[in-house]
Amino acid sequence: MNNIDKQYQALLQDILDNGVKKKDRTGTGTLSVFGRQIRHKMSEGFPLLTTKKMPFKTIVTELLWFLRGDTNIKYLVDNNCHIWDGDAYKNYKTKIENYSNRLNLPDNISEFQGAMDIVSNQIKSHILTQEEFINKIKTDDEFAKKWGELGPIYGKQWRSWKGEYVDKSAEFGVHTAWVPERIDQIANLIRDLKTNPDSRRLMVNAWNVGELDQMTLPPCHYGFQVYTRELNEQERINLLHNKYENKGHHIEAGFNMLDEFDIPTRTISLSWNQRSVDTFLGLPFNIASYALLLEIIAREVNMVPDELIGNLGDVHLYLNHVEQAKEQIGREPFELPRLGMDYREGEYNKNLKDFVPDDFYLTNYQSHQAIKAPLSN
Repeated sequence: MNNIDKQYQALLQDILDNGVKKKDRTGTGTLSVFGRQIRHKMSEGFPLLTTKKMPFKTIVTELLWFLRGDTNIKYLVDNNCHIWDGDAYKNYKTKIENYSNRLNLPDNISEFQGAMDIVSNQIKSHILTQEEFINKIKTDDEFAKKWGELGPIYGKQWRSWKGEYVDKSAEFGVHTAWVPERIDQIANLIRDLKTNPDSRRLMVNAWNVGELDQMTLPPCHYGFQVYTRELNEQERINLLHNKYENKGHHIEAGFNMLDEFDIPTRTISLSWNQRSVDTFLGLPFNIASYALLLEIIAREVNMVPDELIGNLGDVHLYLNHVEQAKEQIGREPFELPRLGMDYREGEYNKNLKDFVPDDFYLTNYQSHQAIKAPLSN
């Protein structure tokens, strides 16, 4: 069953039918609607769109980058993931050009002005192309450290939110050492799911108002919440049947075997909030990324992935994506693939920072060909 492609196609059509033209920071222009929602039952398959070919490994790599707490694109570039190339390059180019412009001095010191104009023009002429920039990120660690950094975006907020200042004098062996407390929201979420799964505070937030001006791009998907419920006895027995029959074994399951075989006692759902939605290029990534995050968290706390929900704010199509959207609307979806996690037996409590892209794979992914569209930065 594939309802997610149908929902996505309906959303594209909704924007085409009801969207209003709006200006945007990129200068491209959009058709925009406000306040939409998508829902997907994870039991129906992994929600990677089939109406155009999607780069699964790229999606996996970006999510693992977030979970590592990383904010530098070098990890992405080294793993052939180029989602953030444009943002990093735009930041680099803008800063170099601004520095060059600051060298221009008032005309009343014309001789010095002329010399500075020469220096300024030399700097501008040596600005790297985006291709050169990305190659230098990959090959020059010092350059990558300086220019690959995007500021305190998703990974920083998920794994190291800057809290109140606390005195670490005793720890550092000095008289006074006031440093900010670092809050690992993902670790806290895992802990709370294990100890208080009915909590209504199972949330992770990336919208840190105090650090927005330090980010290359403020978060588009700015927070998520998870929700769990208890499974009844029959649901757990069905899980036991499926676990072994899918491996080619037949088992007469009974209630007394459920705990022995470590059958989950709860389902877990995830709802994410998104302020700005590039519907053609970005949203398919967001759906699959949060589905993967739900699967990872569910495995970590031994729960069954249930429902994925996206709450979408400004939902838009860039004006140079309209024809591509119409093409995708006309395609018939295939069945959804299934997700595989390549864990060794007993490796269910793997550190969420230690995954590598090859730990995840899809089975039976069939799709239409990709549809190219320009990215607006």
